[in-house]
Amino acid sequence: MPNTEEFASLLQFRQPEEGAPKAIIRTNMGDITLVFFPKQAPLAVENFLTHAKNGYYDKTVFHRVINNFMIQGGDPLGTGMGGRSIWGKPFRDEFSVDLFNFRGALSMANSGPGTNGSQFFIVQNPACAYSEEMLAKNGWPKAAAKAYQKAGGTPHLDHKHTVFGHVLEGMDVVDSIAAARTGNADRPVSNIIINGINIL
Repeated sequence: MPNTEEFASLLQFRQPEEGAPKAIIRTNMGDITLVFFPKQAPLAVENFLTHAKNGYYDKTVFHRVINNFMIQGGDPLGTGMGGRSIWGKPFRDEFSVDLFNFRGALSMANSGPGTNGSQFFIVQNPACAYSEEMLAKNGWPKAAAKAYQKAGGTPHLDHKHTVFGHVLEGMDVVDSIAAARTGNADRPVSNIIINGINIL
């Protein structure tokens, strides 16, 4: 994980600011601690934290799991077809020049531009399919291109899925969930349950 001065310009690899909102996703496979970025993605953060406080995600499952890619949850139906935002309708994307789909990123799942509801995913990919030179050539900041090589992630999702948080602790749990045996539609054979989310 990038944590040297070389990556000090990248918000996701700094120590969280004092007062930054945090939460713990408590699953039947372990806990995942998250930090959120309300300045960069205020709607996505408000949506997730409000749903969490209201128990909307309690007893839901990670319904789509792909090793070396991501784990996806947030659908009360558990099918990948359900879920609504706290406003009862889709909300706009919030793409930021400060946030990227690095390994550990918490991002909004969607079905196209401006279709954010309640579903989210955590990037698990420990590698990066694109070279630093290719990313830099195609517009990624130099530090981000380097960090993708060191940390892994999914740069092809940048500016397609809103990044609004990052894993502080529990990437081992994310890895374990991602490695779970799956069946049809990448659904885990045994349910991986979100027992609850504690706001810190």
